[in-house]
Amino acid sequence: MGDYDWAAWLGLAVVLGVIEVTTLDLTFLMLAAGALAGAGAAGVGAPFLLQAVVAIVAAVGMLAVARPVALRHLRTPAAIRTGTAALVGSPALAIERVDANSGQVKLKGEVWSARTYDPSMVIEAGRNVEVVQIDGATAVVYESEL
Repeated sequence: MGDYDWAAWLGLAVVLGVIEVTTLDLTFLMLAAGALAGAGAAGVGAPFLLQAVVAIVAAVGMLAVARPVALRHLRTPAAIRTGTAALVGSPALAIERVDANSGQVKLKGEVWSARTYDPSMVIEAGRNVEVVQIDGATAVVYESEL
């Protein structure tokens, strides 16, 4: 093939891409990426043996590194939090002194009763806090560095 090795690698990448569309398991996509690497090596004039080594190394690297990460992102459902659970992690502002027993914070435009997550902690009015949990109608908070 000589001058057209890159076209063969590119054709292989397309075939592997089509197979990936039917399987959707990301294996053939990683192999197609290896074939594209082989096409790149052929494009710069590398001998066929080097092209094959580049393609194999790239495909194995993609299978070992990129595929597990991609699968983890595809299979992890997005966290859908509603109600009071959606408030956990939200920033708030202490509008009066907050301690282990009482206090108030402004959270998402509403005034909530609050107490500190750490019973020994006292948060003065005007300080930024973050909601750790919602306990009934009380926001459990800790002081934020923001």
